[in-house]
Amino acid sequence: MDYIFIGFISALWLGILTSVSPCPLATNIAAISFLTKKIVNPKTVFISGLAYTMGRMFSYALLGLVIISSLLSVPVLANLLQKYMNRAFGPVLIITGLVLIDILKISIPKLTFSKKLQDRLAGSGIGGAFVLGLIFALVFCPVSAALFFGSLIPLALKSKMGVILPFIYGIGTGLPVLLFAVGIALSVKSLSFWFNRLTKLEYYMRKVTGVVFIVVGLYYIGRYWLKMF
Repeated sequence: MDYIFIGFISALWLGILTSVSPCPLATNIAAISFLTKKIVNPKTVFISGLAYTMGRMFSYALLGLVIISSLLSVPVLANLLQKYMNRAFGPVLIITGLVLIDILKISIPKLTFSKKLQDRLAGSGIGGAFVLGLIFALVFCPVSAALFFGSLIPLALKSKMGVILPFIYGIGTGLPVLLFAVGIALSVKSLSFWFNRLTKLEYYMRKVTGVVFIVVGLYYIGRYWLKMF
């Protein structure tokens, strides 16, 4: 039961941290503002923001499900993961932690979408907002890529919850975005203030998480590589 709770909280935290990272957060707020700039009904603004958020959640959940199911469906890979996952988990966590604290820099090829496509989706109502969220979730930044591929996927492979964790991660990525959608729907004038505060808070959240990853990674190396524990 404790392992299930830890897996749930870890996946949710990773999703929230991904969503408040500068690159995804700026993209999300810009996308929601773009989607709702011609809408005057607060209820419709909220629904469009919710549809965009659901699109992001679905995209992360589906991508995680495909990756995890593919790895576990191949007997050879499944056996290797079962045998060596604990050993691999330590170095993966350390590398991810180094990315989070900005010591290790990685370059991620960026997907680009034409403004014409974005305009078409934005003008397609709730369905277009959902698809836009679905697509924008795949635009990974270094931090979001490290959290998703370097933390969530290995965690899901180790956990009994398995493919459920990407869905929980998707919920975590949607919560801050949905809050800003509510703010826009209510015409909250202090959104820029809270955006700046959240960006500063994210810096410390990411650093602390990075240090925790490195410490846990060292523990796994000490236990499964050096047999110290």
